[in-house]
Amino acid sequence: MNTNKGDFPLDIVVSFNKLFGLYRAHLKSDNPVLVSRAEAMLTIAEKYPILSEGLKTRKDIDQYREQIDIILEDVFSSVLSSNEIKIASLPYNEYIFKASARYNKIIAAAGKDFQLELNNFSEDEYFVLGCSIILGIYYGKIIDFKRPFYYSIPDENGINKSYRVLYNADFVEVEKTSKAIDITEEDIDELLENFDNVALWKEKFPPGSWIFKGFVIANMFDVTMDVSLSDFKANLLRREVHGGTLNKEFERIFRAIFNLPELRIGFSDFNSEDETFERMLYKDIDSFILKGQRSQHTKDALCDASYYTLFKQHDFYCITDTERYHKLYPKNILYKKLLDQGVRSAILASIVENEEVVGVLELVSPNANELNTINANKLKDVMPYLEDSVIRSKERLDNDLELIIQEECTAIHSSVHWKFRKEAKRYLNSIANNNPSFFREIVFDDVYPLYGQIDIKGSSEARNVATVKDLILQLEHIQTIVKSIFQVEGFPIYEQLEFRVEKYLKELNEDFQVDSERQVLKFLNTEIIPLFKHLSKKSETLKGLIDEYNEKVDNQSGFIYQHRKDYDESVMLINKRMASILDRKQVDAQAMYPHYFERFKTDGVEHNLYIGESITKKKSFHKIYLYNLRLWQLQAMCEMENSYYKLKERLAIPLDVASMILAFNSPLSLRFRMDEKRFDVDGTYNARYEVVKKRVDKANIKGTDERVTQAGKISIIYSQKEDEKEYLKYISFLQSKKQLLDDEEIVELEDLQGVTGLKAIRVSVLYTRGKDAKEYYTYEDLIAQLEA
Repeated sequence: MNTNKGDFPLDIVVSFNKLFGLYRAHLKSDNPVLVSRAEAMLTIAEKYPILSEGLKTRKDIDQYREQIDIILEDVFSSVLSSNEIKIASLPYNEYIFKASARYNKIIAAAGKDFQLELNNFSEDEYFVLGCSIILGIYYGKIIDFKRPFYYSIPDENGINKSYRVLYNADFVEVEKTSKAIDITEEDIDELLENFDNVALWKEKFPPGSWIFKGFVIANMFDVTMDVSLSDFKANLLRREVHGGTLNKEFERIFRAIFNLPELRIGFSDFNSEDETFERMLYKDIDSFILKGQRSQHTKDALCDASYYTLFKQHDFYCITDTERYHKLYPKNILYKKLLDQGVRSAILASIVENEEVVGVLELVSPNANELNTINANKLKDVMPYLEDSVIRSKERLDNDLELIIQEECTAIHSSVHWKFRKEAKRYLNSIANNNPSFFREIVFDDVYPLYGQIDIKGSSEARNVATVKDLILQLEHIQTIVKSIFQVEGFPIYEQLEFRVEKYLKELNEDFQVDSERQVLKFLNTEIIPLFKHLSKKSETLKGLIDEYNEKVDNQSGFIYQHRKDYDESVMLINKRMASILDRKQVDAQAMYPHYFERFKTDGVEHNLYIGESITKKKSFHKIYLYNLRLWQLQAMCEMENSYYKLKERLAIPLDVASMILAFNSPLSLRFRMDEKRFDVDGTYNARYEVVKKRVDKANIKGTDERVTQAGKISIIYSQKEDEKEYLKYISFLQSKKQLLDDEEIVELEDLQGVTGLKAIRVSVLYTRGKDAKEYYTYEDLIAQLEA
C-alpha cells in the first residue's frame, strides 16, 4: 500500500501490533475494567493474527473492517465522536479507515467529488517526510520541519475551512529490508545540509527499502480564522510588493473569517481636503456608501449617527437590519441607500492614521442580522494590518500625484526617458568605481521637427482693454468717495485729488499709453490706498464709504480685477481646453509611432514634436511615420479649432484664435540643455528653425499689411516645394472629410531676419455646432450665429 505521491521510502502495511502490546500491559492493571477490555482485544489479536502481522491492501482492510472498528473503539471514544475531528490513516496518505462522526459530517458537506489532500506539499517533500519517519523512529533522530500540516475542506456553503492536522505516531514500527542502507552520523549530517536535494535522500533511502508497520492517528482542529488572517496579511504584503490593490480576492478571505458565503466588501477613500468620499485607492471594488457616484460629501453620504461613530469615535458602525431601521427612520439617507443596493446588514469601519480618517471599509450582506455588533469584533484582528496597507497605498498615491505634477512642469517625456536612464546608470557606475564623472549632455541626432500653435489673436489688446476698464471702474469709485469726503471735511486737497482722478479718467478713455497703467497704479499705491486707510480710522461716516469701496477691490493688491479676471479666466479656459485635446490625441499618436512631445501654455497653446530613429531606440524609422504625424497634427488642429468655437460663447471675453503649423523639411539635432532643464535644437543651421518658429506668426503676406495667420484659417508655413505638395494632399483629404473648406490659397511671406523664401498655405476650417451635427459652417457663418 503506497502513498498517492509517487516514490516513498517505505512500503506500508497496516498493523495493530503496537496497540495490542499496549493492551498486554493493561493485563497487569489493578483496574478490572481495563483488564477486561484488554482481554477482549487480545482475544481478537489471537483469533486474527494478520492484524498484528500487517494488512497490505485496502481489500484486506475492508475484510477486517468489523474487527478494526472494535480494536479502535478506545482511540475513537463514542462520547466524543460528535465533537472530535479524528481519523486513523497511513502517513501522508488520503486513505482513511476509521473516522469520528464529526469528521464524516465535514467530508459529507464537502461533496462527493472532494479529494482530501494536504496543502502545499510536493512529491519531493513527501519523500523527505517519509525519510524523517525512519530517522525518528528507527534511529531516534527527530527531524523538525517546523511546518504545520493543513487540510482545506469546503463546507456546505462553499466556504473553504482550514483544519490543522496533528499526527500521533505512537502505534508505528519501522523495519529494514535487504535493500535498506545503514545510515551513519556522517550521512545524517549530510542530509541535514541538503533538504532540497531529493536525489541524495533517495540515495540514502531507496524507494521501498524500509517497511512502515502500524497506523497513525490524526487529530484535526478548525483554524479557519487563523489561516484567513495569515492569508489576509500575505495577500496585503504580496500586493504591496507587486504594486497591486485591495480587490475582490479579499472577499473570499472575509467570507471565511465571518463564515458568511454572501458577504461582500467595499471601500471608500476619504479626501480630507474636500471632506468627501471618493474612489481613488481601490478602484477594483465597489463603494456601497457612494452607490455608483465618483465622490460625495461625507455628511451627504452618511447619516449623523454613522458620521459621529466613524469620524469622531473611530469605531465600527453596525446596521443589523436596514429594512427595519429604514422603517423606523425613513429620512435616514444611509439606510435608504444601502437598502436600494440589496444590503440588509452592514459593518462600516473607519481606517485611521494619526487620529485622522483616511477611508472606510464596508462589509455588507444581503441577509438581516448576519453582520452585527458581536461578529464585528472579528475586525479587531484584521484592522491593524489593513490600516497599514491602506496608509501605504495612500502614500503611493500621493507620490504618484506628485510625479504627475512634476511631469506637468519639468519631467522628462516618456519617449526619451530611456536615454536619460541609460546615462544615469553610466554616471552611477562611474561614481561607484571612484572615477570622476559628470552627467553628459543628451543629444538626439537626425530628428524631424513639427511645430504648431493655436494663438489667441489680439491678446495684448484685449488685456489692455480689460486693464483700462478696471482702472476706470476703480477711479470712478474713488471719485465718488473723494467727492463725499470733500463734502464732509471741505479740505482743498480733496478737491485737488478729485481733479487728478478726473484727469486720469480722461487719459484712459481717450489715449491709453503703455505708461498710463504704471502712472495710475503708482497714484493708487502711494496716495489713495494710504489715504483711505487713514480716513477709515478717523470717522465712522468715512469708514462706511471706504468699507463699501474695499468690498469691490482685491484684498491683497488693493486693485479692482473684474475685467482682467474675466480676461485671465477666458485665456485659462482656452488654454486648458486646447491642451487637454492635444494630450488626449497624443495618446493615439504615440501608439502609432513613438516621438518626443512637449506643449506650452502662453496666450494660446504651442506644441513641439520631434520624430526619428534616435528617439525610438528600437523601432525602424521610415518617413511614412513623419507623414502620418504631420497629418495627425493637421487633424488635431482642426479639432482644436472646432472645440474652441464651441467654447467661445461661454467665455466672459469673446476672443479669437488663429492656428499655424510650421513645416520644416530637414532633420536636425535635439539637445537637452542641462542648465535650463529643457530641450532645444542644436547647431547654427538648426537655429534657423527657432528663428522662424518665434517670428513667423507675426509675419505679413508679402506686399501687404495682412498677417499670415487669420481667425478661422489654418496657416501652414513652409519653404520647400515638396512640403507644399505633401500638405496639399492632406488638405484635399480633410476637405473630403468635411473638416476643411475648398478655399486653399498659397501666399508668399515677407522676409524675416536672416530667413527668406517662406510661403504659406492658408485654408479655412469647417465647423460643426454639435457633436452629431450634420451641418457645417465657415468661420463667418459661425461668428454670425454666435452674435445673433
